[in-house]
Amino acid sequence: MRRRRVGSSGLEVSQIGLGTMTWGAATGVEDATEQLTAFVEAGGTLVETAESYGHGAAQEVLGEVLATAVRRDDVVLAGRGGLPGGPLGDGAARGTLLAGLDAVLDRLGTDHLDLWQLPGFDARVPLEETLSAVQVAVYSGRVRYAGLVGPAGWQLATVAEHGRALGSVTVPVSAQVEYSLLCRDPEPELLPAALHHGVGVLAWAPLGRGVLTGKYADGTPADSRGASPDLAPYVEARRTGHAARIVHAVLTAADGLGTSPLSVALAWVRDQPGVAAAIVGARDAAQLTASMAADNLILPAEIRAALDDVSDVR
Repeated sequence: MRRRRVGSSGLEVSQIGLGTMTWGAATGVEDATEQLTAFVEAGGTLVETAESYGHGAAQEVLGEVLATAVRRDDVVLAGRGGLPGGPLGDGAARGTLLAGLDAVLDRLGTDHLDLWQLPGFDARVPLEETLSAVQVAVYSGRVRYAGLVGPAGWQLATVAEHGRALGSVTVPVSAQVEYSLLCRDPEPELLPAALHHGVGVLAWAPLGRGVLTGKYADGTPADSRGASPDLAPYVEARRTGHAARIVHAVLTAADGLGTSPLSVALAWVRDQPGVAAAIVGARDAAQLTASMAADNLILPAEIRAALDDVSDVR
């Protein structure tokens, strides 16, 4: 699998990342081991996890796999932690962030994160305090690089400018946002800000929460996320009339190229300007292998233009 630098930083990751949102719930240790082993064997490195995935269960499962089946040095761990606030302060307070980081490291069974993704933008806490937590984490060896999750364009720019004033280690190298043919929200502001400040975009839900694979074109498969009581609202948000037209275009493109709709949708977002990696989740190793097959697909310019046109809502 090919690799890319994250923005203008020295951090290098596989251009397809593995998300762990369902680990600890729908995905147990055995299936997680099979997935991560297949991912690493195919050259994948970027593994994304968060405290909110199963209230820490995903990180515990990932930690067990790293301890028993996959070498820690073979993966780039992008982790999120953070507590909702309390005695240590609000969500972006230094004490809260560092306590959350330590909890993440404990669950993962590692002494550092390769990429610490700060959860959100908390206007209640001085930005200098939040960024000082990054300094402490980097200088103590617990973090190699820091990024943001879900920032608006102005928020990313503000953090980048403040970070430069405080020192290079506090400048974010990444921004993780939802981005796909069904969600092009980052394009007007976030992507230009990321390109300007040398920040790499990590695109989550690049398959439109599964809708772009075409699996929901004729209904809801019983074994899909859309059939899960917990995840059905997550999927339904992307099942609209406009989405149906985009899915039809993706299916047509896939048929013409002799590939899968999954590969077409993933290749489109992966090669958008500023995107460092597209993060996919999978039910099992076979589904993950299908996603990794998109690594070799380069969309012809005319097909990319057609997909741009049908999915443009501006």
